[in-house]
Amino acid sequence: MRRLPAILLLHTLAFLSPALHAQTAPAPSRSDAEAGWRKQLETWRAQREHEISAPDGWLTLVALDWLKPGVNTIGSAADNSVRIPNAPDHVGLLTVSGKTVQLLAPHDGFPSDLKLDNGPAREGPLSADDRHPSTFTWHSLTMVILPRGDRYAVRVKDANSSARTTFHGLHWYAPDLHYTVEAKWIPSNPPRSLKIPTVVGTVLTLPAPGTAEFTLNGKTLRLEPVLESPDDTALFFILRDETSKTTTYQAGRFLRTNFPDHGLKNPGTLIIDFNQIYNPPCAYTPYATCPLPPEQNRLPVPIEAGEQRYSQSQSQ
Repeated sequence: MRRLPAILLLHTLAFLSPALHAQTAPAPSRSDAEAGWRKQLETWRAQREHEISAPDGWLTLVALDWLKPGVNTIGSAADNSVRIPNAPDHVGLLTVSGKTVQLLAPHDGFPSDLKLDNGPAREGPLSADDRHPSTFTWHSLTMVILPRGDRYAVRVKDANSSARTTFHGLHWYAPDLHYTVEAKWIPSNPPRSLKIPTVVGTVLTLPAPGTAEFTLNGKTLRLEPVLESPDDTALFFILRDETSKTTTYQAGRFLRTNFPDHGLKNPGTLIIDFNQIYNPPCAYTPYATCPLPPEQNRLPVPIEAGEQRYSQSQSQ
């Protein structure tokens, strides 16, 4: 395995594990630091697989239906405008008027055991906020109302989906410290935003606080991360590399890192560990609405690290 210089290895572990900054603790040896990095990576990957296969993870996503202005009937029966598999015949009516979405009961009343935001189903306006959307539950099904551009959608998850019940793990490249790099942080001055396209044709406008510049295999490369929200505490990289043609998800992958050592507004450095690069939700289900890498984040080199392409048949 190709190795980083010991000083960068220790810097990496210190950055990833704040406990190593303790003044009274002796500096870890090279082998101890590398072992710590591997253990931390193994823990992170196990947590990633746990989240993907959780009862509300991405493997449970079974439908995404757009709501039209006016009345939308939802349920499993053929006379519904929004068909939801394994749901009651008639769940309810969703009315869309401008930015208001309301729930009305079907002609024979709400199904028994249907819950809305952890309470009994009731008629009235719903929340269509990405962070706190109104949520319906019925046995193993979860339905939420989400805004996407100037439209609204019903997202449906089923904890008993076949994708979840047949899941046997993700696929990863072998850990390789060669893909843990120290990057120079170049803050945006003045602050700017980045237009991020999505798979459903909408465009997200997100703060782009700066650029990470690093060297890999003798080439100087740059990536522009974004912040998903103003109070975010991590940089979010949406990127694509040459492995997308062969071994990784075709549309791109995601990566999150800590902030640079001197904050977002000042020049500094940060550690990018491509061993923690992972697939977007769209790699597991056709019903997700994922952001796509902007042009400047499409690297002309292979990043043979992190999560590989997902195939349900390969996981069995």
